[in-house]
Amino acid sequence: MTANNVLEEASENTNQGATDKIWLKSYAPEVPENLPSPAFNSIPAMIADACKRFEDRPAFTCMDKSLTYRALHEQSGWLAAWLSAKGLVKGDRVAVMMPNILQYPLSIAAILRAGLVVVNINPLYTPRELAQQLNDAGAKAIIILENFAGTLEKALPEIKIPELQQPHILVASMGDMHGLKGHLINLVVRRVKKLVPQWHLPNHTRFKTALNTGRSMAVPMPILKSSDLAFLQYTGGTTGVSKGAMLSHGNILANLDQMRLWLDVAYRIKGKPEDVNYICALPLYHVFALTVNAMIGIQQGARNILIPNPRDIKAFVKELQKYPFHIFPALNTLFNALMNNPDFKNLDFKPLILTLGGGMAVQKPVAERWQQMTGCLITEGYGLSETSPVVAANGLDATQFTGTIGLPMPSTEIAILDDEGAHLPLGEIGEICVRGPQLMLGYWKRDDDTARSITKHGFFRTGDLGFMDEKGYTKIVDRKKDMILVSGFNVYPNELEEVLVAHDGIKEAAAIGVPDAISGEVVKLFIVRKNPELREEDVKAYCAERLTNYKRPRMIEFRDELPKSNVGKILRRKLRDESSSE
Repeated sequence: MTANNVLEEASENTNQGATDKIWLKSYAPEVPENLPSPAFNSIPAMIADACKRFEDRPAFTCMDKSLTYRALHEQSGWLAAWLSAKGLVKGDRVAVMMPNILQYPLSIAAILRAGLVVVNINPLYTPRELAQQLNDAGAKAIIILENFAGTLEKALPEIKIPELQQPHILVASMGDMHGLKGHLINLVVRRVKKLVPQWHLPNHTRFKTALNTGRSMAVPMPILKSSDLAFLQYTGGTTGVSKGAMLSHGNILANLDQMRLWLDVAYRIKGKPEDVNYICALPLYHVFALTVNAMIGIQQGARNILIPNPRDIKAFVKELQKYPFHIFPALNTLFNALMNNPDFKNLDFKPLILTLGGGMAVQKPVAERWQQMTGCLITEGYGLSETSPVVAANGLDATQFTGTIGLPMPSTEIAILDDEGAHLPLGEIGEICVRGPQLMLGYWKRDDDTARSITKHGFFRTGDLGFMDEKGYTKIVDRKKDMILVSGFNVYPNELEEVLVAHDGIKEAAAIGVPDAISGEVVKLFIVRKNPELREEDVKAYCAERLTNYKRPRMIEFRDELPKSNVGKILRRKLRDESSSE
């Protein structure tokens, strides 16, 4: 059974398995319970409307070069024409593999405009990982930055897609969109920084060549419906095998309308600048930045300031000095890294309206420090690749950090279920399950996984454990698979990590469970020190004052850094794998 079948069955009896929607009483006055009728049937229709209304505004800015809404519409048409001329037809998948540069949003707009499906690829994938994802998606073309072309060259022998031949490979260079300055950019990237390893892909096409060729071609005008597939968004794979979540045009558009209603509250309180600037530091291949930055930014007529390498904190802060920034989505680890840079605190934070935290739990000490430094509250939300992504968020009229994921979006329900699918009382911990118009169509070519992940009443099982309070706010306690079981007691790593990072001498911390003959599992901590003099006995004494005995660490390992995903999530699974092999 597919996700659509399940949702249709659920819609026949909307009260069956539904909650009391107690969160509605906590909504801001202007936020409705349900979404209005959609204004558009497809993402390209939404983008075309925005490009017409905001044509002279910058849509995206990267390395001091801006792409206006007019240029976005015009050039995405050229690229869409080139893709169609290559024989690609509605529903074919096209992969995109690059960091946050101007070519990325242009490519996404073009692929969708041609009626094709975007497959976002992590540019740091190995050849094996790249081949695996391309094969799974059945991608018939790829748009890739030359920095990663060597990876594709090595992956090609393992790619089992006859259509993905080298004429369907489009190679971009960092400076493609920068005019004469682009030659200098390419020289620095290739020769000075040596960021482009040697590669050889005969018969490929250059990105600029495709644009110039498509300029004289007819722009395709496929008929698109809201139920048509728009993105194959692969899950992060931090809890298992990566799967392609099928996101439709309607899924994404519903989530944009949900976020728009939420944003209106903030603008009512703090005012809306005439020209809104988003900081896009999270990678666009990740669903968080894809929707919360690029898509909502376009819908709002805002500008996204693209940060190609947010790990270079020094350069990132220099970029922040150039523009007033109003909306800042990021992860806990990025907030933390920025605040540890001495120049960050000297930025002008007066224009900052919203700081949005997602992707992982925002730790209270980090949130408090951010608010003290910037004067702006971190508004924590929650989402998944499977939900386009936003499921819930704290109200944008909040005055203090709640430590929860907030309230469900309009037309969205959250249920706390036990392993048998029964609803649990308020305050009781169970699996967080959600349903709403932003829920994926299902997993690509994985009907069994789709059926297992969605209940008979249409609720998607997120794999996160949490509870709902009497005001309708949901608190995540941890991932189901990250929970540590000590002598029958549940220990949640998020709780331990939040306690630890409040210590002045600790920069980052991660907790996992390791096998123990007596208690089943015990807690092991991995710590990155802020104070190099910090000792194991200091940490254990600190924990003894703040944690009950079964939650205290039995083992502590100091490290220079913790393994993270490319969006900054600490990979506890990798730490567990390393510990089990010792």
